[in-house]
Amino acid sequence: MRTIAVILSTILLLPMASANGDATKGQTKAAACAACHGADGNKALTPEYPKLAGQGAKYLDKQLKDFKSGARKNAVMSAQAAGLSDEDMADIAAFYSTLEVQHAAVPEQYIKLGERLYRAGDKDSGIAACAACHGPQGIGVESAGFPAVGGQNPQYTILQLKMFRDGSRNNDAGQMMRNVAAKLTDEQIEALAYYLVGLH
Repeated sequence: MRTIAVILSTILLLPMASANGDATKGQTKAAACAACHGADGNKALTPEYPKLAGQGAKYLDKQLKDFKSGARKNAVMSAQAAGLSDEDMADIAAFYSTLEVQHAAVPEQYIKLGERLYRAGDKDSGIAACAACHGPQGIGVESAGFPAVGGQNPQYTILQLKMFRDGSRNNDAGQMMRNVAAKLTDEQIEALAYYLVGLH
């Protein structure tokens, strides 16, 4: 209960800037993004790249700004974001938020552990339930800028959780994801990542 209270208090302290972009303009501006993320935001060039379809506009807008500023490190994305204006980023984020993410079947061996961690966390390890911030259906919390995770490529999720765990990704508000990921084992990360592919 204390963990949920800490999460909720952190949400209230987050900056409430929003991406009020134009999805129609964003579709045109996202043409270059399709090479890696697919025209519909679902067909990533490699499994380590994220699906962008259905992602919250506020979250995507922040990630693009973080890539541009260097707050989030990725050579490819930093180069892509470098030439984008704030309006461009808001428009692209708005466009991807209108698309529908595609889900897949969850491999049987990941359901029990993945579902338990996602819905209830792990009290013994002090791991908060993922659903507290990402919602019971994995659609995220747009007002807080928390991302949608349901339907995401498992290889991308595994990579990001390990990067949060080792601190090489550090653009999370209040170190929330780093604090959670630091307690996750490789087995738990894999189970969560594959459980999420079918969460909706």
